Parts: sequence; structure tokens; C-alpha cells
Amino acid sequence: MEGHSLKKRIQQKAEELGFLAVGFAKAEKLSEEESRLTDWLKNGYHAEMQYMENHFEKRLDPTLLVEGSKTVISLAYNYFPQKIQNINAPQVAKYAHGEDYHKVVKDQAFVLFEFIKSLVPNLAGRVFVDSAPVMERQWAEKSGLGWIGKHSLLIRKGVGSFFFLAEIICSLEIESDAPTTDHCGNCTACIDACPTNAIVTDKVIDSNACISYLTIEKRTELTANEKSNLNNWLFGCDICQDVCPWNRFSSPTTEPRFESGEWADWKKEEWQQLTSENFNETFGKSPLKRAGFEKIKNQNI
Repeated sequence: MEGHSLKKRIQQKAEELGFLAVGFAKAEKLSEEESRLTDWLKNGYHAEMQYMENHFEKRLDPTLLVEGSKTVISLAYNYFPQKIQNINAPQVAKYAHGEDYHKVVKDQAFVLFEFIKSLVPNLAGRVFVDSAPVMERQWAEKSGLGWIGKHSLLIRKGVGSFFFLAEIICSLEIESDAPTTDHCGNCTACIDACPTNAIVTDKVIDSNACISYLTIEKRTELTANEKSNLNNWLFGCDICQDVCPWNRFSSPTTEPRFESGEWADWKKEEWQQLTSENFNETFGKSPLKRAGFEKIKNQNI
């Protein structure tokens, strides 16, 4: 099958599966990212996420991660919720309103991978959804899905940034897509809005100050100062995305597994009355399970 025709078939199937975009890039070392990653780690901006120091070379070079790989196929999947959470309650980032994206998006990505394998004999590869040392935003940018904004997240013109990324790193040889241009211009809305100044400079985040990191990844107890900086965020933070002008184009996801649960209507009092049993029942399939009941309970409610 010719490359153009194959691309079209893959794009059509991806759209059928709910992906909002798919792009292709040659699997090779991200040499331009090496110094940035080195500096970020040297500055300690990864905080307690020691795993970010692991597999340094594999993180930069997908051919070391997936033997025989020729192409990185990047995928985007919309998660903007149908229902907005009660603003008077402790806030949960929009990406965590439904079921855990690792499973939902990976399910669809695997279906797409099997479809590609049906078109390409002897295709080898792996599917990734935020589950291995893959620099997903850089690959998505390289394959033309959008550009990395000053808040370090990928932005897609006419769509915004409320979407997940996934990758199929495989042995497929196909023409790469061209990167798009940066459309942030002189806008600094995300930098100006961050209440903890976690956006150190363009595209550089200090996790030590980031509300998302503090409410999800940090495992040691929060200090009094860190708790006071949470700004009513319970799990994750959307401040830098909510103020981004491009997110005025956000439209609700059509994925039923990403619909907000009844908890989205809870008031502060209902969060305060949350029990371990109720937490497991309500958030058993949710990303909130990653933080765990104790962290959710003790954090800022």
C-alpha cells in the first residue's frame, strides 16, 4: 500500500476511534532536547520524581526504547468534560473527571495498532500512554499535532490543550508530517496566572512549586506553605490552561468514559465527609486513586 493511501487509512481509523488528531515523525534521537532535559534535572525541577533521572538515553531516543522502530505515531484524544465541577468545592483537574486515561486511551490506541498491523505485514512496535520514558509532547510537536506552549503543554490550533497524548512507536516506514508553527506570540497569560510562579521561563516548569505536582506526585507530607499555595486545588491544576486564549475553542469530549461523575456536584462539606469506603466506590476507576484516600483527605479539605 502506498504511503499516502496508508496514512489516510490510519487517519480515518483513528478518527473513528475518537482520536482528534494523528501525526507521524521519524524515530530518531531528540538531540535538541538533550541539553534542556539535562538542565531541568540539574536544577532539581523534577522534585521528588527521581524516576525522571532514569533511562536518560531512552527518553531521548525511541530507537533504544523500541528495537527496530522507524516511526513515532502521535495521537491526541480530547478529554474536556461535558459537565463543569461545582466551583465552590475543592477542585479536580478536568483530565481526572472520568475514568483513568491510561486505560481508556490505551484501549483505543491498541485497536488502532492492530488495525495498522492488518495493513502492514510483520509490523512490530509498542503502544504508550504516559507509561514509559517517552517525551510525548516533543514527539507530538514534531509530528505536527500542535506546538508546546509556554506552560509546557501541547496546544492545537482551533482545539486548545485539553487532550491526552499517546504514541505508537513502530517499525513502519512512512513520510513524516511537518511541525506546525508556534502561535503563542507575546502572550504570557499562563505565566502571569500561575499563583506559585511554577513556570520559571518559557516551557520550563519547576515541579517543586507546581500545584499539580504537589497534589498528585509528591509523596512526602506537604509543608504549611505548600498547603497554603494549593488555591483550592485538590487533585491537579488547570489554571494555566483555563487562562489560555486557545482554550476558548475547547469542546466537550464525546467519550462516555470521560464523563464527570456525580461527585462533580459535591459541595465542600461532602468532600469533608468523604470516607475511605466512599472514596474507593466513587473513584475506583479514576486517576484520583493514584493519590490515594489519605492524601486526598488530608491535603486541603
